[in-house]
Amino acid sequence: MGKHYRKTMKQLQIELIRLQHGLRSGGKRLLVIFEGRDTAGKGGTIKAITESLDTRDYRVAALLKPSEQETTQWYFQRYVAHLPSAGEFVLFDRSWYNRAVVEPAMGFCSQKEYEAFLDAVPAFEKLLADDGIILLKYWLAVDQAEQEERFAERASNPLKQWKLSPVDLAARQKYAEIGKLRDVMIERTHTVSAPWFVVDFNDQKRGRINLIRHLLQQVPFDDKPLAEVKLPKLKGKPKTEHVTDKAVLVPDTF
Repeated sequence: MGKHYRKTMKQLQIELIRLQHGLRSGGKRLLVIFEGRDTAGKGGTIKAITESLDTRDYRVAALLKPSEQETTQWYFQRYVAHLPSAGEFVLFDRSWYNRAVVEPAMGFCSQKEYEAFLDAVPAFEKLLADDGIILLKYWLAVDQAEQEERFAERASNPLKQWKLSPVDLAARQKYAEIGKLRDVMIERTHTVSAPWFVVDFNDQKRGRINLIRHLLQQVPFDDKPLAEVKLPKLKGKPKTEHVTDKAVLVPDTF
């Protein structure tokens, strides 16, 4: 699947660039929420989507736990600050839906706060949609056996161990409970304004391709091909770059 995956991903990334151009030229606002269990593939999918995009017109929001001050604010307040402006594409690596799954599973919120959140979400998201924000919500689904393999791979890989937080390790024991909370979340917050989409991520490469294709189908944008870029000829011969000796040259160690 490697060669086919790379070829398909390259084609999709070209389409994502065209999508970004369409958002910019049309002044549209796109907000995509990525939710799912730990190790499902949220971060890798966001990287695949943004890899070739213009960094000036997209943002990734991956918020840490709320500060003391933020815990006294309206729950949605810190997320509102990250909503897209005209022409922007914002990707949430987890979102306000922490209060629907992670927080109740780990005892980080009260039952009253949990219920109030589920009651408020449909109205909150309708306000966003009515204001013109294109809102897409994805749950990346992964079976427990596959999740356990990914946990083991992260634990043994020094480049990935940082991904395993104490909360992740504690949540690992709550697979069934998190599944029940997920279903309640979707049943209570799946609306015409902001539907939920579930993507099978037991195979991460297949999941990324299916999600990106679906995302592209949900956002209307101008079908124009990318403009051809022609480089004018240089005037004179190519120059060798010589930087002033006042700077310090870094030695070649490779």
